[in-house]
Amino acid sequence: MGAALGVSLLLPAAPAVAHNSLTGSNPADGARVATAPAQVELRFLSKLDPATTRITVVGPGQVPAAGGEPRFTGNRVRVPFAPGPAGEYIVGYRVASGDGHPVRGEVTFTLTTGVSSPAPSATPSASASPVAPTTPAQAGTPGASAPTTTGPAPAAAGNQDTPVWPWLLGAGLAVALGGALLLRRRRS
Repeated sequence: MGAALGVSLLLPAAPAVAHNSLTGSNPADGARVATAPAQVELRFLSKLDPATTRITVVGPGQVPAAGGEPRFTGNRVRVPFAPGPAGEYIVGYRVASGDGHPVRGEVTFTLTTGVSSPAPSATPSASASPVAPTTPAQAGTPGASAPTTTGPAPAAAGNQDTPVWPWLLGAGLAVALGGALLLRRRRS
């Protein structure tokens, strides 16, 4: 019973960490589409900040396929799509969470019928440039921007921005259980 009380006292003390995450996309991740969409949409858990959000769209051969500037509406971002040849298209994203940690990932879809040459409006824009990884020093520096590179956004091999609260909760549970065992041993 003492351990349960210790655990319940620790739960409210765990900090609320707000990590943003992708909740959906149109086209859906892994979709095969015959008709090119007019735009690509990404939906996130939290509202997006245009100043800290970077979206890239590249097609076969790493050719930019963003047809203009991203448009933000709350937790959604829409990027005009400039289709090229049939093949896999990668939509890379980097967004900041409420606690300032960057969250990266990508969505892929396959265009089964493409156009022979990119549409004239496929002029790459600054926001359509791929994003380079952020160093730990840059991640904590307000106003720091990552330099752009010529490749697509890095693939998310899992969330590298693991929240701290599970570790704190685990440590608190271990301390509470250790304390309860110590008290029980002393009473015996």
